[in-house]
Amino acid sequence: MDKNKILLDAKEWFKDSFAKSHIANTEKLINPKEFNINHFTAVYLANFLTGNSSPESIAKALLYPRVLGTSVTTIFGTGIQKFTSDVLGTFGSTTNGIDIEFIDQTDGYRKYCQLKSGPNTINKDDVETIAGHFTDVIHLSRTNNLRIAHQDLIVGVIYGKPDDLSNFYKKITKNYHYPVYIGQDFWHRLTGDFNFYDDLLAAIASVATETDFSKEFDDVIKALAATDEIKSISNHE
Repeated sequence: MDKNKILLDAKEWFKDSFAKSHIANTEKLINPKEFNINHFTAVYLANFLTGNSSPESIAKALLYPRVLGTSVTTIFGTGIQKFTSDVLGTFGSTTNGIDIEFIDQTDGYRKYCQLKSGPNTINKDDVETIAGHFTDVIHLSRTNNLRIAHQDLIVGVIYGKPDDLSNFYKKITKNYHYPVYIGQDFWHRLTGDFNFYDDLLAAIASVATETDFSKEFDDVIKALAATDEIKSISNHE
């Protein structure tokens, strides 16, 4: 397994898919219609953040949560399939409901894995869906006289620590007895390198240091602040 190739592909994915999407989504936010603006809380948050409710302060109060929070989470979550194909394409599976297949480097058994981006990215319905997919795989394996043990059907969570896992993930293990491997444990099993997860984080961090959008972000703040709707909210504080 070429671990260096995975690291390089991860860097390219982060730069070309994640960072570029983040920038493109941010540049759209010069239009107030991109926000569901509550005029009362917008003024409050602007004052809370900067001590005044000028148009630029209101723009910042609207932009910061979107740009630094929900927008990033959404891009990473929706990009998981592209991450799978671009970074882990050599492990791709043709089995319905399975994202990747690989030989677990810690126990030597083939694992059939559904990939998830982070420790809080599934809900109650997803638990049932995942368990249903895994049950179908077991039935198919029996039909085709293949050995697929219960513990070889897994959920791989790309980042985080076991203590971070939501209760929905824990139900997959507790109620259905399918393993969930997260962060370092997942990448160790995939690559055989205990330190690979740290190397992956470092590789992505190196891309992040190249991404300075501060000047352009200031331009977005000014453009949003200059719109009639934002000025109107500011004038009616």
